[in-house]
Amino acid sequence: MESFLNNLSNKKIILASNSPRRQELLRGLEVEFEVKVNPVDEKIPSDMKPEYVAAYLSKKKADAYPDELAENEILITSDTVVIENNHVLGKPNNKDEAFDMLKSLSGSTHTVMTAVTFKDHTRQFTLEDETHVTFNFLEEEEIWHYINVYQPFDKAGAYGIQEWIGFIGVTKMEGSYFNVMGFPLHLIYRELKKWS
Repeated sequence: MESFLNNLSNKKIILASNSPRRQELLRGLEVEFEVKVNPVDEKIPSDMKPEYVAAYLSKKKADAYPDELAENEILITSDTVVIENNHVLGKPNNKDEAFDMLKSLSGSTHTVMTAVTFKDHTRQFTLEDETHVTFNFLEEEEIWHYINVYQPFDKAGAYGIQEWIGFIGVTKMEGSYFNVMGFPLHLIYRELKKWS
């Protein structure tokens, strides 16, 4: 398929993410890429402010490729966090954690922050985007249904806006929908379009 991003015809894009959502979204930009994920310790400093966490982790993922990029390669890494009441909600480890997260998001507004890091053999920089999402009040039975059927253990904040819980729960959103999915495509497209 011929891409509108023809400036990338001599570039090799590497997406450092196992997320099927990020892979699907990047394909939506008509970009050919390969997936290569190096292991990263995703621990964050205990005193780090929540608004810095996504960028910190995205950069840390890029740093896992110190000397591996060829001249024609562009690495893309990313991280998404949900911030609620000045706390970062990561990926739940079990059903009870998922329930507690969704219960805390019910009837309130939270922030989703995604950072995307671009790296080639000479430069590295990070972009960030944020979206404010308001949830309706969720009944406990609705929360448990979502957890049991959709198993949201690979999602920050224990939910995917593109799934059932987003359909019934989200009443308002300020910012990019795709940012909430984990990849602010408008920013990624803009950067790739001007890459030389």
